[in-house]
Amino acid sequence: MVRAWYMDDSKEDQRAEHHKTPPEFIDVKDLYKITGVEYFTINPQTYTEDGELESIKRKRGYTYEDQIVCSRECLPNYEEKLRNFFTEHLHTDEEIRLCLEGSGYFDVRDKQDQWIRIEVVPGDMIIIPSGIYHRFTLDSKNFIKAKRFFIGEPVWTPHNRPADEMECRQNYLKRLDNGFEE
Repeated sequence: MVRAWYMDDSKEDQRAEHHKTPPEFIDVKDLYKITGVEYFTINPQTYTEDGELESIKRKRGYTYEDQIVCSRECLPNYEEKLRNFFTEHLHTDEEIRLCLEGSGYFDVRDKQDQWIRIEVVPGDMIIIPSGIYHRFTLDSKNFIKAKRFFIGEPVWTPHNRPADEMECRQNYLKRLDNGFEE
């Protein structure tokens, strides 16, 4: 089950948990209300047969998927890649990830521009909305295997902060102001 919390301001190892003192955890329902990040639980052992993932993909229109493994052994220039993933950015499309093995962190900004760390472990599927500033890092285990989903052809382009003038950012801010009600 996904865990989320407000981060401390430490610049130490990005792969650490970075809890505030005392820790400030966020319930998954509140995570959606304050960031628009959606969460689903998928069984990583049975997802190819049980229909849960297929149902989500059909409802949301995901037509493209692939799989990525991030580890020292699998990524050339590992440390540089990890720094790039950890650079604050946004995308014009949703970022959808299903953790199959390993673990990692997605960090997102709330309305007050504070970082919220979202830990993903096997079975966690998160949908990061278009236009939200975010970043990714592995945890101290240095390994994750995840599926990525897209509507149509994949768009990989990160737009580093600042990108406030972009239409996707403006649309996200309107949704944020409205509490993500459609």
